[in-house]
Amino acid sequence: MRSKSIENPSPERAWQYALRLLAARDYTRAKLYEKLLVRGFPEEDAEAALHRLENEKLISDHRFAERFAESAVSAGRFFGPRLRLEMRRCGVPADMIDEVSARIAGEHDESDEVRCTLEKRFPSFSNASADDREKRRVVGFLQRRGFGIATILRVLKER
Repeated sequence: MRSKSIENPSPERAWQYALRLLAARDYTRAKLYEKLLVRGFPEEDAEAALHRLENEKLISDHRFAERFAESAVSAGRFFGPRLRLEMRRCGVPADMIDEVSARIAGEHDESDEVRCTLEKRFPSFSNASADDREKRRVVGFLQRRGFGIATILRVLKER
């Protein structure tokens, strides 16, 4: 990533830039810190801005992780290991990933999520009439979403 230089950087300017970023969407502390550095703010200004944002409760890694996980699961984008990977990529701390993943796994049945994703993405899929190529395509799609192979195969047998 290329760093831009900021004229007269200050914690206040870093804070204002971070607010503009947060107006569009949530970020983790780590991602916001990275964006401030890439923008050209010195580390101490970025840290001061992040500290102020945390004090004012404008950023929260826990809130980000909860919203991200709920959104990803309800939209059928990620589940299980894939959800954990995507949260890690967003800069969510490992202990929060464990906590949120455990809560999500407890609240959402993996088989139901596979059925829902199948219905959305492959509404006319029938395991009995599908050829091997189509079955592999469906199984691969579901695995890339983070569903376990045993659950996928069990749900496909039902269809």
